[in-house]
Amino acid sequence: MPDFLIFEKTIGTSFKNKELLTQAFTHRSYLNENQSYKLSHNERLEFLGDAVLELVVTEYLYNKYPTKTEGELTSYRAALVNTVSISDAARELNMGEYLLLSKGEAKDTGRARQSILANTFEAVLGAIYLDKGYNDARDFVVTNLIPKIEKIVQKNLWRDSKSLFQEKAQEFDGFTPSYQLISEVGPDHDKQFTVGVYIGKNKVAEGKGHSKQEAEQDAAEKGLEAKKWGR
Repeated sequence: MPDFLIFEKTIGTSFKNKELLTQAFTHRSYLNENQSYKLSHNERLEFLGDAVLELVVTEYLYNKYPTKTEGELTSYRAALVNTVSISDAARELNMGEYLLLSKGEAKDTGRARQSILANTFEAVLGAIYLDKGYNDARDFVVTNLIPKIEKIVQKNLWRDSKSLFQEKAQEFDGFTPSYQLISEVGPDHDKQFTVGVYIGKNKVAEGKGHSKQEAEQDAAEKGLEAKKWGR
């Protein structure tokens, strides 16, 4: 069993109900291999933490950017609370060291682990909210996730890559870009798509993803880099 006291020191708080914190790190798969385990998995805490996270981030952005429109604030929030940003925050707190997983899940270091880390961050937030209250939950988010918003805004990371690439392509080259599927490999549950983005007949870049939409976004991002259009 991981030493959750170390994690408490890392985040600078002490839980009154220690089982809440342990449950926040318990993945559903762990229960399948540990039938005598007395706690539940973390999905209900994740559900609660997701709602708390959205409120904290919305409140912060509303106060931080008083001149921004609803649409801009929504885009900022979406970029900040996506799986990549949240899993990065979880990784910076070494949450992966405390996860209670099945042996199979423990071996996965790719996309599935990223999702598990993001979900665990939300579950921990839900546990903090239940154990310590809203103010402590808000402080946890402000300390560990909110700092990422500066980079997101400064580098336009909140902008949708496809929309931005189309805007730049029309502005500089006078074309609306198109996307073509290049390859599709792997089993149904773990397909890998490769998509090319074209301006006219010229292929600008290729992108990969676990869906066509994800591959197109990646291709657009790579296209922005290739054309040196930046963000």
